[in-house]
Amino acid sequence: MCGLNPHNGDNGNYGTEEIDIIEPGVALARSRGFKVDGPFPADTIFVRAKNGHYDGIVTMYHDQGQIAMKLMGFERGVTVQGGLPIPVTTPAHGTAYDIAGQGLANVGAMKNAFDLACRMGANRRTG
Repeated sequence: MCGLNPHNGDNGNYGTEEIDIIEPGVALARSRGFKVDGPFPADTIFVRAKNGHYDGIVTMYHDQGQIAMKLMGFERGVTVQGGLPIPVTTPAHGTAYDIAGQGLANVGAMKNAFDLACRMGANRRTG
């Protein structure tokens, strides 16, 4: 789990969201059986994930994770938006308007996004 503020709030020096909201949320998730750690500074958590310590990272907002994700997997990466009633995934490369219709696109990330959305839909809990 990423923190929100620079340097993870630096013990409240740069904001207290990590202390007041995110840490209690992580503790609640853990108490409900989820394997979750954090919050961690956004500028270091991606190195931990790249080195195999985590299967995924929850960021506090869309662009917080995009730079690292695109650098590590531009042609295969997928962003998942949580908390919605339907699965929403997007490929790391975005819209690719600059090459649309030219037969140049690598469809790997789009295929991964589609496949993941299908798996999420098939496993969705209702009620």
